[in-house]
Amino acid sequence: MKPRRHNLKQRAVSEAIGTGLLVAAVVGSGIMGERLAGGNVALVLLVNTIATGAALVALICTFGPISGAHLNPAVSVADAIEGGITWQETLAYVAAQCIGGISGTIAAHLMFGLSWYSVSSNVRSGSALLFSEFVASFGLLCIIWGCSRLRAGVMPFAVGSYITAAYWFTSSTSFANPAVTLARSLTNTFTGIRPLDVPLFVVAQVAGALTATFLFRWLAPDLSATADQLLVPDETENASV
Repeated sequence: MKPRRHNLKQRAVSEAIGTGLLVAAVVGSGIMGERLAGGNVALVLLVNTIATGAALVALICTFGPISGAHLNPAVSVADAIEGGITWQETLAYVAAQCIGGISGTIAAHLMFGLSWYSVSSNVRSGSALLFSEFVASFGLLCIIWGCSRLRAGVMPFAVGSYITAAYWFTSSTSFANPAVTLARSLTNTFTGIRPLDVPLFVVAQVAGALTATFLFRWLAPDLSATADQLLVPDETENASV
């Protein structure tokens, strides 16, 4: 693995802030949409979709040069499997992403004058939704691995575009992110998910991510050579973990 310019603390904070802002965009736009859409669920979802996709592009461009802008435990685990980051770094990334995601939910609630958290009662269960999460995460990692190998410069736009589309072609509205899923269990608003449904969502998401990762080992056999540039190439000067 090439040395990184930023140390692990800096990268973990980057992951926490990035994931927090992502969740704030997801939850906050859902709340705003509900307030303005007059009960039109399709319009709420459209508002939620646009805000999430746009935020992803901006956040990956911003935090990518610092931490790689994983913003997603499934992405970090996939990167570790391919040798891009160590397992010690992965644990730090995942912890930061989960803490950041929960903070993002709290921030969204406070911005809209709600209680700082409210456990979701929004039921999201059943084989169709779980398969949707598998497909959403599988597609996301396919986009990431494919672009990182061939067109790293378009990665932020590819990821943002894919998630924007996946909101609409998956029945689960494409959570595709364990940290975001956990954070959304703490909001009883449009984007929430019942805590009871979180574990199986996470299993489906990780399974989809790993399937895509192992597929790209075959599709692009030299993938591991560039795994340290998973989302956005990290600058490589003298660094310490």
